Amino acid sequence: MSRPESRPVRDYLLDLQDRICAGIEAQDGAATFSREVLEGERGGLARPRVLEGGEVVEKAAVNFSHTRGDSLPAAATARRPELAGRAFEAVSVSLIVHPRNPFAPTSHANVRFFIAEKEGQEPVWWFGGGFDLTPYYGYDEDCVHWHAEAKSACDAVDPGLYPRFKAACDEYFVNTHRRIGDRGEPRGIGGVFYDDFSELGFERCFQLHRSVGDHYISAYLPILERRKDTPWGEAERDWQLHRRGRYVEFNLVHDRGTKFGLQSGGRIESILASLPSEVRWSYNYAPQPGTPEAALLERYLVPRDWLAGE
Repeated sequence: MSRPESRPVRDYLLDLQDRICAGIEAQDGAATFSREVLEGERGGLARPRVLEGGEVVEKAAVNFSHTRGDSLPAAATARRPELAGRAFEAVSVSLIVHPRNPFAPTSHANVRFFIAEKEGQEPVWWFGGGFDLTPYYGYDEDCVHWHAEAKSACDAVDPGLYPRFKAACDEYFVNTHRRIGDRGEPRGIGGVFYDDFSELGFERCFQLHRSVGDHYISAYLPILERRKDTPWGEAERDWQLHRRGRYVEFNLVHDRGTKFGLQSGGRIESILASLPSEVRWSYNYAPQPGTPEAALLERYLVPRDWLAGE
């Protein structure tokens, strides 16, 4: 096994950021991402990119970050005590796309690598990431396509990974403070999610990392292309804005990446760039029975095997 190092991961993620931004700009056709380059301490780098006000994409953020530090925040060392006293590097691309059309789903992806080192000891390292989809109106063909791409991303490395990572995604992206019947409310239809992943060795884990990043593009852009011109009105927009509220709740209440960014003193504009431009909350809001909006909760926000031909 080759020794884990951040440089090849950083190079891949910089290129991935460029390719994702180019794909989203092509789908929008007019709006472009703002581009910043922020030099960090000890050779760190941030490249936040945000697109706002597009015809197709209301807001998107595709952020690259390479952070270096002498020590980790207490929350990290409490979960992993072996990290105490170690210098660390974290390199990632994290993204969110909020389309304007309510029939086009929001998508999220994150691919990251972490390594902590201390003289005289073996490095502690892992990969994490995945992608998940948050529709406002459900389409079976979109769900099947999304999960087929997620499975393909995993199968390129090990066919046993997709069931594990899908289950982890279904478990993680849940607003546990909200309820659908006797269970928490999923954020969307899931995808794949993994963290602290090093069991296959650096080379194969890095292969998975690249496969997940590349498959996000082939998973999401065809869905956005298919839904972006669907006619919609104020009723659909109202539903979209209320459902976006659930997205905001998850990011601020449950998301570990947001918590880590806030606790480690990260740049607040980058940390909160995932939040949508417009959102709505109304007291005790619920869809009418028998409507497409109700179907989202009843059929789509339910963990299921979309590849089983149900």
